[in-house]
Amino acid sequence: MSGVEVNRAISLGQLPHGFLGRRGGMSVGECAGLNVGLGSKDDPEAIAGNRRLAVAALLPEAELATVHQIHSATAVVAYEAWAPNDRPRADALVTDRPNLLLGILTADCAPVLFADHKGVVVGAAHAGWRGALAGVTDATIEAMELLGARRENIHAAVGPCIGQPSYEVDVGFRDRFLAPDPDNARFFIEGPAGKPHFDLEAYVVHRLIAAGIGEVEALNLDTYPDADRFFSFRRATHQDEADYGRQLSAIAIPG
Repeated sequence: MSGVEVNRAISLGQLPHGFLGRRGGMSVGECAGLNVGLGSKDDPEAIAGNRRLAVAALLPEAELATVHQIHSATAVVAYEAWAPNDRPRADALVTDRPNLLLGILTADCAPVLFADHKGVVVGAAHAGWRGALAGVTDATIEAMELLGARRENIHAAVGPCIGQPSYEVDVGFRDRFLAPDPDNARFFIEGPAGKPHFDLEAYVVHRLIAAGIGEVEALNLDTYPDADRFFSFRRATHQDEADYGRQLSAIAIPG
């Protein structure tokens, strides 16, 4: 679809998928662009139109399944698209059904797309720091295995998320990661103001590698500094904006 930017991962091969940004949508104002966030204050008609544009850019004949994201480690199986008010509260979804786009919404958190090309099972996860620490990627892999995927055949790609230079946190945040594993200190550096900065993408990649899957890819795209391409909750907060958009990352099995 003209105008919609689709970032793809080599590791996911020819399966319909993409990490979308804000380019190419119909929203205006603070959510200008391809805002697909049902939880934003944006015009509902614009959000619905943006979702149609997103699907058209990835797999036109598909339905889009999304969940009510709650920063958890819960993964669910999708057999069809849920109505907006019926979406399960979860942060990952998997399927073996064709023509069903599994969509994750983000605005700094890490979107992760999964595929077992041999077993034809796909998954998508929303990995904010809470979900990542709680094991949302592990839960996604386990849910895929229940549908017949084999761990060693699963490929995963981590899409646009907030980069370490932009992700200043406090000492208490860092301690949450050091408590279960002191080696997690390697995902923090001291920033210019003397506070820790967290590398969310590297931590998610680490969790994926530790899970023993076949291939892990990171797109190395930072949502915070690139306002023309991506929505960012933290950037919107720093700019005292009243609202922010969400971008879509999605994957499907073709029919």
